[in-house]
Amino acid sequence: MCGVAGLFDMRERRPPDRSLMQRMGDVILHRGPDSDGFLEEPGVGLVFRRLAIIDVKGGDQPIFNEDRTVALVYNGEIYNFQSLVEELVSLGHRFRTRTDTEVVVHAWEEWGERCVDRFRGMFAFALWDRSRETLFLARDRLGVKPLHYAALPDGTLVFGSELKSILCHPGLSRAIDPCAVEEYFAFGYIADPRTILSQVRKLPPGHTLCVRRGEPLPEPREYWDVSFRPNGVRTLDEACEELIPRFRECVRLRLISEVPLGAFLSGGVDSSAVVAMMAGLSSGPVNTCTMAFGERAFDESAYAEEVATRYGTSHQVERVNPDSFELIGLLGGIYDEPFADSSAIPTYRVCGLARKRVTVALSGDGGDESLAGYRRYRWHLHEETLRRAVPGAIRRPLFRALGAAYPKADWAPRIFRAKATLLGISRDSLDGYFHSVSLMTDEQRRSLYTESFRSELQGYHAIEVFRRHGRRAPRSSPLSLVQYLDLKTYLPGDILTKVDRASMAHSLEVRGPLLDHTLVEWLAGLPPAWKLRQGRGKYLFTRALEPYLSKELLYRPKMGFGVPLASWFRGPLRERLRQAVLGETMHGLGWFERSAIQRMVDQHQSGVRDHSAPLWSLMMFEASVSRLLGRTPVEAEGTEVGAGTA
Repeated sequence: MCGVAGLFDMRERRPPDRSLMQRMGDVILHRGPDSDGFLEEPGVGLVFRRLAIIDVKGGDQPIFNEDRTVALVYNGEIYNFQSLVEELVSLGHRFRTRTDTEVVVHAWEEWGERCVDRFRGMFAFALWDRSRETLFLARDRLGVKPLHYAALPDGTLVFGSELKSILCHPGLSRAIDPCAVEEYFAFGYIADPRTILSQVRKLPPGHTLCVRRGEPLPEPREYWDVSFRPNGVRTLDEACEELIPRFRECVRLRLISEVPLGAFLSGGVDSSAVVAMMAGLSSGPVNTCTMAFGERAFDESAYAEEVATRYGTSHQVERVNPDSFELIGLLGGIYDEPFADSSAIPTYRVCGLARKRVTVALSGDGGDESLAGYRRYRWHLHEETLRRAVPGAIRRPLFRALGAAYPKADWAPRIFRAKATLLGISRDSLDGYFHSVSLMTDEQRRSLYTESFRSELQGYHAIEVFRRHGRRAPRSSPLSLVQYLDLKTYLPGDILTKVDRASMAHSLEVRGPLLDHTLVEWLAGLPPAWKLRQGRGKYLFTRALEPYLSKELLYRPKMGFGVPLASWFRGPLRERLRQAVLGETMHGLGWFERSAIQRMVDQHQSGVRDHSAPLWSLMMFEASVSRLLGRTPVEAEGTEVGAGTA
């Protein structure tokens, strides 16, 4: 796993600034501490940081074709590279390394922009073709690996794995995108293709960007989308029988490595399934690691121990005090832009634990989206049943009025929080799902923003993210609709961003078998009722796994991987929260009503309401924007990105 960055002069052939290139590489040292590499020629500069995984001795980058007219810097793994090498050699190409990286160079020569169709894996890369004066950027189908870019007024295209590389460029404006702020306070992350900065974009998952000198910057081209059309599997038993070999093959491909390899083992279904498959494919004990938490509500270590014992893994457990929150000051630097998923803290820690023994770790990421594992899917289907039972002309005003009259009960179990459910039913399917996943309600965000900031938004609403994807989403099933939305938004924007930055901060490569696009496509083509049945998600998966894992583990309630924010903000982080969200940075922006934030803090700390998620989002916004504006976050603690790297 690696880091890439670079510069491309879209108009002329001005020489790249080597000192700038060096800085762009230095700030992502954590992504590749083993070596660096540069390409400098008129109008082009490529930067590379390497974490050596395959062909450790011979795989340095940039890597070239035979006559050195094509150069590549690449972050990722192409798991089917061995079969592609055979095909390309038969077509006359000559390889000088054993890396999967070189496959990309020759595939470009053979198939051009359609080369990405042949790759099975995770990747983000920049390829320079001198003879065509073309820069080709690409990102994998599901967005496992990140790639950012910005077109500057002087005609320079600057790009990098992380935003921090692009921030090195003195010509980049640090103006914040108001629409990105609206998306952040709705979702807890900024959805592709936006970033927090108006001038910078993320290359969306499943897209390429082909830039030719002398031509305007084009729009990214989509080369992949997931279809939920039926795939022809006839019965549930047939699907269960077919699933395990498909899943095992996805795991097998991810075991190719020349450095120590292991797996995260949380004790949940997905990570336990990955370990079970690994054990059957490995000649020796699998290296596994688990975080144990002091609070039972967050601790799954007993289930992880059960799996480790059953499969004889070399198991490592580290107990973490749930009140260990010294990493908060680091998060703004790790994620570059506001990011409000508090499970970033335990994710960072488990990546640090894994890195003590391995350089590559397999994870269970992606299972909830493809297999309908989230509890919110169940609630969405309940709401959909009521939406379809009552005509819209009656439903909308009736349930809106009932929701407005019902008292708010954040403290209660969801089944008793009818206010949110009633308001959700009053909306259509897309708006209802948006309402259920939002960190802050529309009303909360409106009260949070000042009049001047609402004017800057010019009517933009974060629901547009869902509407954009919803125009192409499957409508045959309400479950397929929300799975599609999550695959396009929550998975790349939250889950994969969280894991990429947390793992690479420790120079750890993470591979997700359940993110294999061939498996995702196959699962999408199965009937929704096989994924969510009788209120239980992952029905097909758990049934297929019964020979491999205990029924107690498979059918126990799902647990989160979070931190106790509510108690933190009423206890040890009480004053730090106030200083951050009510301090000068937030007030000085002129975007937020201080009285609204004050009310939220007071209600939470008095125990009247649970505003822990919105308050965390405000705290993380302050930490990130302070860095972007060149200020120090409130009581920033710890060291810079990469702390704890083995």
